[in-house]
Formats: sequence, structure tokens, C-alpha cells
Amino acid sequence: MSTPQGDPLNGFGYADTTTQGAATKRVRGKIGFGTVVGLMLASVLAGAAGGAWVAANDSDPGREAATINQVQPGTPSAERPDGSIADVAAKVLPSVVYIEVATKDGAATGSGFVISENGYILTNNHVVAEGADGAELRVTFSDGSEEVAQLIGRAVEYDIAVIKVAKSGLSTLTLGDSDNVVVGDPVIAVGAPLGLEGTVTTGIVSALNRPVTAGETGTAAYINAIQTDAAINPGNSGGPLVNSAGEVIGINSAIAQTPSQVLGTTAGNIGLGFAISSNQAARTSKQIIDKGFATFPIIGVLLDSSYTGEGVQVTTSAQGGVQPVTPDGPADRAGIVAGDIILAIDGRPVSQSDELIVSIRSRAPGETVTLTLRNGNSQRDVKVTLGEAKSE
Repeated sequence: MSTPQGDPLNGFGYADTTTQGAATKRVRGKIGFGTVVGLMLASVLAGAAGGAWVAANDSDPGREAATINQVQPGTPSAERPDGSIADVAAKVLPSVVYIEVATKDGAATGSGFVISENGYILTNNHVVAEGADGAELRVTFSDGSEEVAQLIGRAVEYDIAVIKVAKSGLSTLTLGDSDNVVVGDPVIAVGAPLGLEGTVTTGIVSALNRPVTAGETGTAAYINAIQTDAAINPGNSGGPLVNSAGEVIGINSAIAQTPSQVLGTTAGNIGLGFAISSNQAARTSKQIIDKGFATFPIIGVLLDSSYTGEGVQVTTSAQGGVQPVTPDGPADRAGIVAGDIILAIDGRPVSQSDELIVSIRSRAPGETVTLTLRNGNSQRDVKVTLGEAKSE
């Protein structure tokens, strides 16, 4: 099956949540020192102006003494019940890490989280991709300690990677069952947006099964995403999206961009963030840890990205030496032929190539799906047992 880069859906583009240098096309990143100083300076100046006004009016005979109510310093704070945002954040933060990648263009940064007490960390491929070319990966934990990390493996197709540090006894996060997530569930996103480590934002699951294509052409990831309105910004990539029990239900990976952002202005949160489901992350990360690589399902067809009619069409002729239907592949064995139009998968209509690819990739090799096909005036259903391909 080909993996064409689809047009942005509904006028939106998708950017990985990483920051690299001054750009925010992917979402890793540190806020500039000058920016922080500028914010601090503004606060200091405002305070100085207020103090000057009080001093200038100390002798005003119309002034009266005032009593200001304040909690006595050291007084125990209000209780924070189990399941509150503060309670969940306190449990999750020790397992979330800040990742820096030393590239030839400077430092790229992102987030990740510990999934095994002996040092395995889950993140996005686009956060640590340069590690495959020898770039140094450095991890900072919530206590401020730092470790050099090794890239264990990655799955470009799912934008998932596993790295490892030589450290044990780490606090871990539990991967929840993303199949149980429903629209409206409260969620918490944790990571290092703009390099601000240990940042927590909240929201809800605003949609499920969003077909999102993120990354550069040729290395694009096809994500059957969980959509959230929790603020996700450059630097959040690879960080966890957790439920009210503190279980990871997604990996924050991409944000929607308005047309003006696609044309070059800075990408930032507009209330549309996307996370890779935890069930997909669990399956892929386990393969990477066990084998050093992951696999993904295929049906063995070449799709026509220029087709604009109903459904998704298998190309009518070979493209670049690639046959429309892979000989003796899953689709070929199921009786799919060149020019067939795929209308639905397991009864769910598909209208774009990316949508079909995402739906296939959300399953596992060996699973059987039912495709509804049309050729001419004839419509039929065929069962296809998904094949397997090795991830990069």
C-alpha cells in the first residue's frame, strides 16, 4: 500500500509537537532566555511603580490603615482528593522526562515518559530521529538529574520510539486501555512545551479516530489519533496524555495549524491537539524492546491519491515500477484488482487515502478486515487478512 501525503483536512495542516532551533514545525523546544528575562523584567517594573506610588502618598492625610487577610505562612494547605488534577499531576510528573537532542543545527527538544523501571522511555520518533544518525540524546528527570540515552528502536510509520538510560529503580507510568476512552473524558497533558519542563495542562477528549498525517513527505506517520483540547505546544511531543486515574491513554504528537500557520507563522495551541493511542504505543514499543524493530499491517495495494470520486481507488496501472496490487499479497489473495474502489472498511466509509491507511495501521498484522468494493456497477464485500511489513 502506498503512503501518499494527503492534503490538510478542512483547511488545517498538522505539525509535529517538537521545537527545533527557532522553528516550531515539530514540537520540542526551550523558551529563549531573553524571553524569560523580559517577562521577569516586566513584573519587576510593575512592582517598582506600585511601590513608588505608595511611598509618594504616605503623607496623605486622607489615607487610612487597612487590614489585609492572609493565611499564616506554614499553614497546611487544603486537601487535594484522589483523582484531582493536582493529585494526578503529583503522581505523573516524576515519570515524565525532558529530552534534548544535539543536532548539527543546535539542540532539538521534546518530552517522554518512563515505561519500565530499568530505564526504558517512550517518546515520539520525530523527537529522537537524529539519534539514528549518531546525535547525542540526553534525558533530564524531574529531580534535575541527567543521563545520556541510547536509541533502542523506532517506528517511523507510527511516530513512536523507545530510548533507554543506564539507570534503574525509576518511577514508571502505566499504559491504559485507549479503547475505553470516550469523548468528553477529562485528560491531562504533561511535558515541556517551549522547554518549560514539568508543565501540566488539562482538557477533555474532544474526538476519537481522527486520521492525522504528521511529518515530512516520505517519513510521514499515519495516526489514528485521540483529539484533545488540552493545550499542547512545541515541546510537548512524546509526553503523556493521561486520564483521571493517571494512566497514559495517548502520546502527545501533533497539533493542528491554521492556514496562516502552515504558510510559515509560528505554530501554537489552537485547542486541537492529537495523541497516538496508548494501545498502539504499547504494541509497538513492546516489539521495539523485544526485537529492536516494529512491524505494521499492510493490504498490498497502491492507492491513487489523485482520485476525487467516492471512496478510495486502487490505481489502474503500475506507478514507478510498483504494481497496483502486490502479487500474492493480502489484497491479491482476497481478489482485489486494479481500479477497484474501496468504499468502506468494516462498514465504516472511507473517503481519502490517508483515512484508509490510518484505519489499516490501527490494526495488527494477521487481523482480518472486511472491505466494501465497487468496480463499475458491481459492489462486493471481501475479507482481507492483513499482511506484515517491517518498520524503518
